[in-house]
Amino acid sequence: MDEQVNLRRPSMPAGVPHAAHRAPHSKANAQITACISQSGPALPVALHAFALAKSLNAPVTLLQVLEPDQNAERPDPVEWDLRRHEARRSLTRLAAPPDTSMSRAAIRLADGLIAEEFRRLASDHVGNMLVVGMPQADAPHCRGIGHTVHELLREASAAILLVPPAGGGALPAYRRIMVPVDGSPWAASALPLAIRLAIANDAELLLAHIIPPPELTEIAPYDAADLALQRQVVERNTRAANAYLQKMRQTITQAGIKVRVLTNQGRDVRCALEDIIKQEAVDLVILSARGHGLSANTDMPYGSVAAYLMMHSTAPLLLVPVSLSKRSAVTASAIRNLRMPTLAST
Repeated sequence: MDEQVNLRRPSMPAGVPHAAHRAPHSKANAQITACISQSGPALPVALHAFALAKSLNAPVTLLQVLEPDQNAERPDPVEWDLRRHEARRSLTRLAAPPDTSMSRAAIRLADGLIAEEFRRLASDHVGNMLVVGMPQADAPHCRGIGHTVHELLREASAAILLVPPAGGGALPAYRRIMVPVDGSPWAASALPLAIRLAIANDAELLLAHIIPPPELTEIAPYDAADLALQRQVVERNTRAANAYLQKMRQTITQAGIKVRVLTNQGRDVRCALEDIIKQEAVDLVILSARGHGLSANTDMPYGSVAAYLMMHSTAPLLLVPVSLSKRSAVTASAIRNLRMPTLAST
């Protein structure tokens, strides 16, 4: 059972936009749905939903799912009605846009299981984008992914924005957007969406690539020959990465976007990306849920890099699921000639 207020659906462009499209105008069905938790911070989720909606010219729906008490045989009707009334009142407050140029958000209350409702919503329409709040940290600088988020990434075909718990009361500004790339077509599939958001926000786009040291079979400590070989492989991979990223940068700048390339070396790719997010004061990270590892582990909904950043990133994380990456014909045609040669390894 649910109740809903429908708003008109403004158009949203498809594909990679041209530089002249400083605001999206072409027609496509799309909607931003903010999944409001009963327990977590609601305001940051709503604000990021409005920020995405403003960038993509899409309507916003605030969704809250009221789960029944699993310990009760049957819900108390009076208590249930009070819960619905309070939830509706909270959603009504959140529905007011922070920017007067925007329309109010639609509000929707649903009864049932949160994971099932969100999953159904994500699969209903290809153009849907979900905004979900991440749980509070279980330990300093680390938080859990959560069952709901895991299930969404496992089955949803929609892009999902994960919002850290902390957040102010103003409309977020995406002035610096980072896209981690590893040379795989799956990682690069996040670029069309990143380009659209960069154009809409007049943002700087950071293309980040981390070069880890190659692994050598280690029976004894590395000798001079081993270290020399390792250096040669790193140098070769650095040259390949720089050529790939510079060509990609030249292509993207033709759309009138400010692009900066960051190529760093690091033993742990995940930690190196986390450091870049902090050092560069990144406002938004956009990445495919899977990178190179997809070819070896097709049954996993997200890779180790995405999992780590979900738990540690201080910036919101916009994940492009694998199912959406595979359908990205725009990406395939636009970046096919930009794929990086396979990195040398031993």
